[in-house]
Amino acid sequence: MLNVKNNVFWVGKVDWELRRFHGDEYSTHRGSSYNSFLIKEEKTVLIDTVWKPFAGEFVQNLKNEIDLQEIDYIVVNHGEVDHSGALPELMAQIPDTPIICTQNAVQSLQGQFHQDWNFQTVKTGEKLDLGNGKELIFLEMRLLHWPDSMACYLTGDEILFSNDAFGQHYASEKLYNDQVDQCELMAEAIKYYANILAPFSPLVEKKIKEILALELPVDIIAPSHGIIWRDNPLQIVEKYRGWAASYMENQVVLLYDTMWEGTRIMAENIARGIGASNPEIEVKLLNTARTDKNDVLTEAFRSRAILLGSPTVNRSILMSLAAIIDGMEALRFKGKKAASFGCYGWSGEAVGKLNEMANRAGLELIDDGLRCRWRPDQKEIEDCIKFGEKIGKSLK
Repeated sequence: MLNVKNNVFWVGKVDWELRRFHGDEYSTHRGSSYNSFLIKEEKTVLIDTVWKPFAGEFVQNLKNEIDLQEIDYIVVNHGEVDHSGALPELMAQIPDTPIICTQNAVQSLQGQFHQDWNFQTVKTGEKLDLGNGKELIFLEMRLLHWPDSMACYLTGDEILFSNDAFGQHYASEKLYNDQVDQCELMAEAIKYYANILAPFSPLVEKKIKEILALELPVDIIAPSHGIIWRDNPLQIVEKYRGWAASYMENQVVLLYDTMWEGTRIMAENIARGIGASNPEIEVKLLNTARTDKNDVLTEAFRSRAILLGSPTVNRSILMSLAAIIDGMEALRFKGKKAASFGCYGWSGEAVGKLNEMANRAGLELIDDGLRCRWRPDQKEIEDCIKFGEKIGKSLK
């Protein structure tokens, strides 16, 4: 149990070994944590639990610190099992303890655990008196990122328990943002936003405005994964505002897969042309078959333009790139330009297919695309450089 502030304690679990999350959908190169918090005022409140594999350890650690019968309320900000997984083991020992959550969370928790616990539902603005002049104020965070999500704010200590908003998958023995590597922290924060919260960007903007309109002083933002924000905590709120607003940096990323190196050669020479015609722009090449998909999607999120390259295979494109474009469509990236390229031997449909997929993903095509037959010769390499120059100039 680690002290967060005054009578608020961290009672979660750091998962150093975690490498995949949401099934196999999200890579966690730096592990993660499942942040659970204990508030000990006149009323004792537990906010969230941990993932099921650590349920026994979690409950035993709680018992080492307090008599479980002293817990007056359990707040479930979000029913996903990485936050609620220890509930069955905990509730087996304190079955009548009220669980405070949204109405949607009741559906989620009953659907997953098939238990009719003592649920008490709340809506935005409702409060729980903890004594000693402190209250928890509840804030619905619907679709950030599940329909059942909420946050809660502790008056007096001015702590926003934000659940999945403002978090990162980042394991550390340190609790706070001013204690860890800032580059690592922000890299994990933008990756988290790009891969999990980006589809809900319009709601993010709206919800941030709602929160700010409450004019609640915020001293600490305590998310359910990763590092707690205490040094200028609203910096991550400002980052979210920027990321939610059709975010892009001065960057182009070339996403490609290749069979016999022809499309790779095209990608490298297109990149040369972009860099030559627009030296201020950052150019990155990522082979989608050899690069972690969440890292690819993060770089796409950061980019002004996304170039897509694949050879023609079975009158279509290679599967690794198809999966990435499908991911971009689901994540609903906004305001990004695109162009396609690829080699072919016989029928040559890949570029047309890529253009169709780019349109469906909401990308704005800035060119009809470039095809090379077989392996590019010197003339076709020069064509690739010119194609890149054209793209680079269009982005000035």
